[in-house]
Amino acid sequence: MFKRQSLHDKWFDVFNYAGLIGIAIIVLYPLVIIFSASFSSPEAVNKGAVWLLPKAVSLQGYERIFANPTIWRGYGNTILYTTVGVTINLFMTITAAYALSRKQFMPRRIVSLIFVFTMFFGGGLIPTYLLVKNLGMLDTIWALVIPNAVGMFQIIITRTFFETSIPDELRESAMIDGCSDIKYLLRIVVPLSMPIIAVLAIFYGVDHWNSYFNALIYLGKQSAYPLQLVLRQILIQNQTAGEIMGLDDVYAAAEKQQIADLMKYGIIIVSSLPIIMVYPFLQRYFVKGMMIGAIKG
Repeated sequence: MFKRQSLHDKWFDVFNYAGLIGIAIIVLYPLVIIFSASFSSPEAVNKGAVWLLPKAVSLQGYERIFANPTIWRGYGNTILYTTVGVTINLFMTITAAYALSRKQFMPRRIVSLIFVFTMFFGGGLIPTYLLVKNLGMLDTIWALVIPNAVGMFQIIITRTFFETSIPDELRESAMIDGCSDIKYLLRIVVPLSMPIIAVLAIFYGVDHWNSYFNALIYLGKQSAYPLQLVLRQILIQNQTAGEIMGLDDVYAAAEKQQIADLMKYGIIIVSSLPIIMVYPFLQRYFVKGMMIGAIKG
């Protein structure tokens, strides 16, 4: 049976849904514009005729993108950096959070304070760059994944999840059966922590996928550039399409610029597509993990 609502509740629902619809339109409209512009002709995009649906549908931008080896090289680099980075992030975060969640670990409060200290104070860009240089990590993947190997905020929420969602009695029963801490972590804690692991994977994965600043600082070889840094060259440095994408010299300068503008939208779609495709598979874990933290902690 449906619960009868009062007039105030009905008006609240009306304003609530109207506000949510308005926010959805504000968020989705730029994405629709970018998607439509990527499939439109360069002339329509340059004239500003694209405001909702594609105009004079054209695949010139995607043809140039898929034919360009720089884009594919950046794509491969980004996938590599994200995969290796997320693996290291999850390993460091889960092990640190597990140790800090155990009451048997006596100095856990002191260690937690040391970790929290790094959230407010850091060495700065120049000392960090000198450290990375002295360690011989410049122009390598380790310059991108090691300095950001773990986040204290992620450790805190993971530790809270372990403390509130996995009872100590479970560990005691496992220890009675002869289970060591490593086996307990791998065979019991990790399988029971898939919601929070999915949340961590999304947070870390999006951060690595969208990161370009560290690559800009630590990478000097263009062959090692991630996709976002290639996109940055196109969007910010205002280079011509012929310089970046190797277009034929027979194109006039104005036409080259139109193609470059069209390719910008296409690259945004191509670079965002993997994250959009992965999220639905992790959504149920993501929602569950966030709700557990909200209810219990």
